[in-house]
Amino acid sequence: MEKEIDENKQGESLVLEQKEENKRKLFIESYGCAMNFSDSEIVASIMSEQGFNTTQNLEEADLVLVNTCSIRDKAEQTVRKRLEKYNAVKRDTNPKMKVGVLGCMAERLKTKFLEEEKIVDLVVGPDAYKDLPNLLAEVDEGRDAINVILSKEETYGDVSPIRLNTNGVTAFVSITRGCDNMCTFCVVPFTRGRERSRDPQSIIEEINDLWNKGYKEITLLGQNVDSYLWYGGGLKKDFDKASDLQKATSVNFSKLLDLCAIAQPKMRIRFSTSNPQDLTLDVVETMAKHQNICNHIHLPVQSGSNRILKEMNRLHTREEYMQLIDNIRQIIPNCAISQDMIVGFPTETEDDFQDTVSLMEYVKYNFGYMFTYSERPGTMAARNMEDDVPEETKKRRLQDIVDLQRIHSEVRTKEWLNTTVEVLIEKESKKSNTQWSGRTPQNIVCVFPKGDYKVGDFVNVTVTNCTSATLIGEAIGLSENN
Repeated sequence: MEKEIDENKQGESLVLEQKEENKRKLFIESYGCAMNFSDSEIVASIMSEQGFNTTQNLEEADLVLVNTCSIRDKAEQTVRKRLEKYNAVKRDTNPKMKVGVLGCMAERLKTKFLEEEKIVDLVVGPDAYKDLPNLLAEVDEGRDAINVILSKEETYGDVSPIRLNTNGVTAFVSITRGCDNMCTFCVVPFTRGRERSRDPQSIIEEINDLWNKGYKEITLLGQNVDSYLWYGGGLKKDFDKASDLQKATSVNFSKLLDLCAIAQPKMRIRFSTSNPQDLTLDVVETMAKHQNICNHIHLPVQSGSNRILKEMNRLHTREEYMQLIDNIRQIIPNCAISQDMIVGFPTETEDDFQDTVSLMEYVKYNFGYMFTYSERPGTMAARNMEDDVPEETKKRRLQDIVDLQRIHSEVRTKEWLNTTVEVLIEKESKKSNTQWSGRTPQNIVCVFPKGDYKVGDFVNVTVTNCTSATLIGEAIGLSENN
């Protein structure tokens, strides 16, 4: 999954419902993509069974865990600063505190944290969270502990996540783990392993449970959701070896979307992230078929240059991507499309960059996540290509596409002026305690006066104004989805 929740946001310290019998305190922070935040909910559930309640007070924690991201160097540097903070508290305030690193940095750096830098007590990779009780027992006995073994089967489908820091309205549901797409810039296949899918029945059961608990919207998560394929277990690459019955009864992503939409017809369904080479039109047609599947697709392209796409090992061309965009808009005319874009990839010329600009002009994305290239150790690009684009050039190109995206975002939000949109209220507006904030099916934020409405309501809102990122309007009543 390439999109990060917010690279500039500090990791969230997460709080869950407390158990009286639990006496130990867990402080957990997450950085990076939505999958990391979802994984932290799995970890919290596992540790709750081991006698831990979470706390927002770092100083009182018996165990501190940071769930890490390796997709960009900036994310890693942020985590290192947090580890310095944890160890300062451990040294000065709470010497009994244990510190652990989870997630992608844990897998990538492995023994470096434990043996060379000696800044943590345990290191746990993304597929080893069920081993946390054993690892913690090792730490409690005074030994360092590590498990970063990648699994071919683990999906955590049998763990009921504890929803952390929740608004009680929206939730993540993980459907796949790992990635088989070897993009040359990306470390994910090395830190999260091969792609495998979760049993669809366990997914439906989790969605039903969320609905019964009052949740109104879920996001299906995976590094590449469109590659979802369940045929009774095993890696996707082994599907050719499956029996005829397994193939006949297999569930791909389009079928899974259909099953989810039917299971809870009043629950909004989103998904992230898609890969252009794997997003098939039957998925788009399933979206069009069901009102409760949100009309938004996050579709990372990374570059508009065919030459750079080839260097990135993106298995689609500029023209194929544009055709996919055209097909989506033909099937779902009001579908919002967002992007991930990298500038300054090795050997990127000004002509290559202008191809990215022209692609953005063609699509006019609703919003996007844009970054300068950051060399990640161990990737094909780092091993075989020189990071030869000057930093000043990278920064200038990034600013150019950020400015362009802001213009396009304003164009797209203005399309909703004087229309009525359905908004799911998620929280109070950051800018005014007299207004609610929520999102439309197109994932556009909308704010409006509170009135008699409450968090979790589906409200019809007439759009009267907008900024480049936010719709502003007046509520005209509850929608029929309540």
